[in-house]
Amino acid sequence: MAQLRVFAISILITIASLIAAFVYDSWQGVALCLILGVLEVSLSFDNAVINATVLARMSEFWQRIFLTVGVIIAVFGMRLLFPLMIIWITAHRNPIEAFRLAMNPPAHGAEHFADGSPSYELLLKEAHPQIAAFGGMFLLMLFLNFVLSDRDVNWLAWIERPLARVGRLEQLPVILAAGTLVLVAEYLVADAHRATIMIAGVLGIITYIGVDGLGRLFHTGEDGAGPSTAVAATGKAAFFLFLYLEVLDASFSFDGVIGAFAITADPIIIALGLGFIGSMFVRSITVYLVRQGTLSDYRYLEHGAYWAIGALATIMVISINPDYEVDEVVTGLIGVVFIGAAFISSIVANRRDRRREATNAPAAR
Repeated sequence: MAQLRVFAISILITIASLIAAFVYDSWQGVALCLILGVLEVSLSFDNAVINATVLARMSEFWQRIFLTVGVIIAVFGMRLLFPLMIIWITAHRNPIEAFRLAMNPPAHGAEHFADGSPSYELLLKEAHPQIAAFGGMFLLMLFLNFVLSDRDVNWLAWIERPLARVGRLEQLPVILAAGTLVLVAEYLVADAHRATIMIAGVLGIITYIGVDGLGRLFHTGEDGAGPSTAVAATGKAAFFLFLYLEVLDASFSFDGVIGAFAITADPIIIALGLGFIGSMFVRSITVYLVRQGTLSDYRYLEHGAYWAIGALATIMVISINPDYEVDEVVTGLIGVVFIGAAFISSIVANRRDRRREATNAPAAR
């Protein structure tokens, strides 16, 4: 019961968000908020598992910071301000003008206003290739650093062990990620947009290397799988772990924010549904996994989450070309399938270990 209290804040914030949605847009707003909340949780469950591997090594104080201050960043930073900043950078519209466009969409869901100028939704969709290049490269680096590292526990041993042997080559994740970016820019991107995609992708790689390097600088890194898990971190070490988690959340939120526009273009409803409801529950799930010790009980869960990240990174990279758009339902289900398979594999392995222990127990006596 004590562990379930972790969700108390999420439930209270959900109720408050639904009330705000009702006041703002009656029952339609409530329905949209619930749909967006479910979308965010389904797309970000693998994010929660990865977050838990990092959060487990932070002090309880910093766990609370992640659950409180981190939510403010997630809601107002990623779900409200980030789309405005993207339009500012890519479409050269200042954030105030972008917000005005968002709050006053063209009639009947059209993509252009009567004077022919593009809507907020269209501007954000046009920025998707750059977003996908940045987020895809960041997540690809995260995945590669995990699967190319030698570790004691292997889930898909037939592929993870060979990859770990190949991963002994210095800086192989960077080589593979940069090579992927070059191939994508060459074969999936029109000439006019090639430089923009390359810049966005390189920035994604640099961001990962920078944040991961800061983690290592303060002794929070582990075998190239991102900031890790040494003893409960405090001070500067915990701060950089917190920074790492926020960048992770940003990368995972890209598909959710873009997918939300298939449901509504209203930034207030998106902030309430994706931010307050969805991201809050993702954070509560993260803390719950940590305090329950779920990751240690189910040994392959972390592996499943990283393979889900690899799949998401692949989808984002492919979607740089607008002709290869992947439905958000597929994106969410891939994560669920990988984590579900890892969960089942963990249960089977635990039962096998118990049977082995029971068989060896008489001989031991």
